[in-house]
Amino acid sequence: MNEYMDVNQRFWDEAVNLHARSKFYDLETFKKTKNSLLQVELKELGEVKGKSMLHLQCHFGMDTLSWAKMGAKVTGVDFSKKAIDFANNLAKEMKITSTFVHSNVYDLPNVLNEKFDIVYMSYGVLCWLDDLKKLSKVITHFLKPNGIFYIVESHPFLDMLEEENGRLVIRYPYFKDKPSKYVQDGTYATSERLENNVTYEWNHSISEIINSLIGCGMKMEFFHEFLFLEFKYNSLFHQREDRYWELVDPTVKIPLMFSIKAEKS
Repeated sequence: MNEYMDVNQRFWDEAVNLHARSKFYDLETFKKTKNSLLQVELKELGEVKGKSMLHLQCHFGMDTLSWAKMGAKVTGVDFSKKAIDFANNLAKEMKITSTFVHSNVYDLPNVLNEKFDIVYMSYGVLCWLDDLKKLSKVITHFLKPNGIFYIVESHPFLDMLEEENGRLVIRYPYFKDKPSKYVQDGTYATSERLENNVTYEWNHSISEIINSLIGCGMKMEFFHEFLFLEFKYNSLFHQREDRYWELVDPTVKIPLMFSIKAEKS
């Protein structure tokens, strides 16, 4: 795991500056609007004013700071020091009160001593973690009694698919025992090439995700699936007015994204 994490960390360290200047993140617009959040998480998580929030795998903090502008007391965590340094500088520039912590998720209980009303994760985070049972223990560790865990994430079914001759075909297994190695031409946010362009990613089934939370005593409030995504998966997708991406062919109805809200008993 340490070897995989080291490789992934080098990728994410290099990706910070590329993402910060990408059209995908559109940092200059964010500095004006102070909101990078999308409609699903805004609607489903609801009112956060006055609540403490722990944002795991926050990258360089745009979503974290967006929740802060909505009144949450935020703490963002990421295993890339470059991302955390960028987040701190961004918060200072925008004069937004926040805390950012450099740590991988699994080591966080040794680094941070606080309890939260909400633990939050979003978009493209679970594939970087090998052990969801351990993740769930970390989540429950940091939640106050009756605290809420919320995640919105790409659906694992998506990792089975590949574009072929203008259509989606099933190419890869749903259940995998080992991480997949990828050599990236760019990232989901930019076509700029990275020097550290190798990543290792894990695919987790929906049952594994849900059962890891139940196994830690979390009470499921809802599990939702969606016909759209937060990023352009391939050329078969087009962007909607609400900034989500959906398949051009409306007859193809497959799960592309999911969300979970659970409460600590």
